[in-house]
Amino acid sequence: MLPGNFSSEDWQAIWLTLWTAAFAIVAILPPGMALAWLLARKDWPGKSIVETIVALPLVLPPVATGLILLKLLGRRGPIGGWLYENFGLDIAFTWRAVVIALGVMSFPLLVRSLRTAFEEVPVRLENIASTLGRSPFNVFCTITLPLARRGIAAGLILSFARALGEFGATIMLAGLITGETATLSLSIYQHVQTGNDDQAMKLLTVCLIIAFIALWTSERLSRRRLTP
Repeated sequence: MLPGNFSSEDWQAIWLTLWTAAFAIVAILPPGMALAWLLARKDWPGKSIVETIVALPLVLPPVATGLILLKLLGRRGPIGGWLYENFGLDIAFTWRAVVIALGVMSFPLLVRSLRTAFEEVPVRLENIASTLGRSPFNVFCTITLPLARRGIAAGLILSFARALGEFGATIMLAGLITGETATLSLSIYQHVQTGNDDQAMKLLTVCLIIAFIALWTSERLSRRRLTP
């Protein structure tokens, strides 16, 4: 019943949100997993500082995080200016900005979830594998990852759900450009601003359904951690 009531712009917002959120989570997974493992298994100078920096997007207003990203990645920013001058690549106010904003805002949640998953893996099992001559990488792939798989999956789904609902950083870095940067959250905001509350509620229903499924799945996986 709902699909027939969506405009082409609304469909664009739905698909844009889904694929940019998925892209963002895939992009932050390798560094997020590496950092989570380091935080869970190693002690090193500056660890508490790194933990604080990673957690900053959780406590800063999303608009503030978006402004920092804009200053860094805009054409006049140090990173964005260099990319534009050397490669003609624009970041701000493009789909790339959406992916970066979603990734940055989801990264702390992903790292925390993966760190918890790694901490729940008994170190004793890793040590036994090491004494049998397995390399650290082999131990990670054959012991740590399999035992942490449900926690990792739960963290990925939770981070994906967080990305779906991102608003503040996205509107600062990517703007609200229909068909290019207008995600579900931005489209809902646009409909409300233009007095189209009915359409906003339909998109809100889509958000609620996706968020509910993601959170329910994440909770189910979290409860079954380390279960054979």
